[in-house]
Amino acid sequence: MTVGVLCAVRGPAEAAIVQAVGGTGGRLTVTRRCADLAELLAAAEAGLGRIAVVSADLPMLDRDAVAALHRSGVRLVGLTEPAAPWLGERMTALGADLVVDAPDDAAGAAALVRDVVEVLGRAADHPGPPGMTPPDRHARGPSFDPPDLEPTGVDHLGDTPRRTQRGKVVAVWGPTGAPGRTTVAVNLGAELALLGGHALLVDADTYGGTIAQAVGLLDEAPGLAAAARAAGQGGLDTELLARLAPLIAPDLRVLSGISRADRWPELPSAALDVVWTVARTLAGWTVIDCGFCIEQDEVLSYDTRAPRRNAATLSALGDADEIVVVGAGDPLGVQRLVRALGDLAQLGLVGRTTVVVNQVRASVAGPRPGEAITAALDRYAGVSSPYLVPADRPALDAALLEARLLHELAPTSPARRAITALALHLGDRPHQASLARPASRSRERAGITQPRDAGRLSGA
Repeated sequence: MTVGVLCAVRGPAEAAIVQAVGGTGGRLTVTRRCADLAELLAAAEAGLGRIAVVSADLPMLDRDAVAALHRSGVRLVGLTEPAAPWLGERMTALGADLVVDAPDDAAGAAALVRDVVEVLGRAADHPGPPGMTPPDRHARGPSFDPPDLEPTGVDHLGDTPRRTQRGKVVAVWGPTGAPGRTTVAVNLGAELALLGGHALLVDADTYGGTIAQAVGLLDEAPGLAAAARAAGQGGLDTELLARLAPLIAPDLRVLSGISRADRWPELPSAALDVVWTVARTLAGWTVIDCGFCIEQDEVLSYDTRAPRRNAATLSALGDADEIVVVGAGDPLGVQRLVRALGDLAQLGLVGRTTVVVNQVRASVAGPRPGEAITAALDRYAGVSSPYLVPADRPALDAALLEARLLHELAPTSPARRAITALALHLGDRPHQASLARPASRSRERAGITQPRDAGRLSGA
């Protein structure tokens, strides 16, 4: 069986590679010599080849392009220059299946083709998603996977915490109607940080993200958009992510979201998948505040490269170890919550969900609101033990006015206690852990790198 090769190689190496492919006795054949990335992607989507040999400096080559090749069933071989080792690192970070030095002569081109044939044979013996194994020490790969770092102490004055175990990702999601996703996400991240887990709070809401304002950060430069750009170009690592996510409290970092809703195209799913992977190396817990909508645009479904408004939410939900589904504790909120759980079931995500009902109060749910809400969810959604967060408007209003966390302003608030119980459930820690550290510490001691004044309404 002849395997088609798409060649997008710049410089004199192209002719040598094409000639070497022609000498494989029909095992490989060059089906298209592509002048640019657009032609390469078009040929891949047309099914003209299973292997793409691409120069690392091909213009516009990024993580989205590599993901598009993989979706078309094409394995990517990246060619780099020995004098520019950073190109090889970039190609590996972009997700190239095999990274080798560009050949200087016919013998080098023949050796490269032999390596490709060998790896292709291994892939045929072990079918699966694209991901080649380097045949020798001259090859680099497979696709991007940030290495674990050596353990050191955590310095809150700016040094990056280095972890030997991958952290967990928690996606906080819920239906439309402002059930309190951001409130739960912000304070859940704070409680996980108090448990000693070092938490990263991410605003991935492409419709109305407000985490930066809620915690009092200036958001002129959205951290998540910058991280996604770096990931798309293969340049995101733990240190860069730490610089983009300033500390706002001991062990709690914030990666701010987009400042305007029309900037959602800056958050493609292929790049965000990398952001979540790197976040696991930075923090023990990554808490992602997601947008409400998980609808897939059928009009764009035929175009795998078209940007999608809900890509950020779908990427976070797909990568999360745990999904915290937040609904409001009123008749309309419970109805929306039941429907939302059905939508999650259609995506196959119900096996790792924790249901939270926020703003539970007797004035709208009856004299025994907790029992009524639990019974309704058990009957209509099969949820028997939701976490109930009581309504505590004075404490929440004070926290929003001061742009502070609940544990700082109202450590005995019933809402705070309920979110603490949720954090303990996720962290599987004994209850005494929540009392092991003080509820509030000086922000100067925490090494805060940005002012927390933007969310205040008063001059305090």
